[in-house]
Amino acid sequence: MPDGQRLAGRIVETEAYGPGDPASHGFRGMTARNAVMFGPAGRLYVYFTYGNHWMLNAVTAGPGVGSAVLLRALEPLEGLPQMAIARGRERPLDLCSGPGKLAQALCVDGAMNGEDLVRGSAIWIEAGTAVPSDRVGTTARVGVRVGLDRAWRCFVADDPFVSRGRPGSPRGSRTGTGRPRRS
Repeated sequence: MPDGQRLAGRIVETEAYGPGDPASHGFRGMTARNAVMFGPAGRLYVYFTYGNHWMLNAVTAGPGVGSAVLLRALEPLEGLPQMAIARGRERPLDLCSGPGKLAQALCVDGAMNGEDLVRGSAIWIEAGTAVPSDRVGTTARVGVRVGLDRAWRCFVADDPFVSRGRPGSPRGSRTGTGRPRRS
């Protein structure tokens, strides 16, 4: 955390990855890269992708089971000036509206892999206000070409901080493109 400033936001978009899921890093078993994913639930699994983006995942199952939820987007709430510096962008909509942007805005990198998201002091997830079920949308995951029958991407419908995804990826519906819709 830069200068001890709290950087905080409300999670508005996630994607799940579980056992038996060909899109999951844990599909072929535990490796040095994904070992945290097979550890206790409530840990941060951080990995580097596309040669320039860190990704944040919350480990969701018990030891020996590779399962995690990718944090795709936040609505930034605290520490926006520090996030803007980290991102090189000023508009709040440009700070955390995608998984790579989110990691950059929160200053997360591989050194935080394995951090405790429940009792940690560097990064954690705390209770917030529940989203009404009629505002929760689901679709297939962004950029994933397997498991299109799985609506494992969840987001707050009509929230401006939800990511736009990669061009050509399923987004608006299980097979369509465009802004996400409520399911």
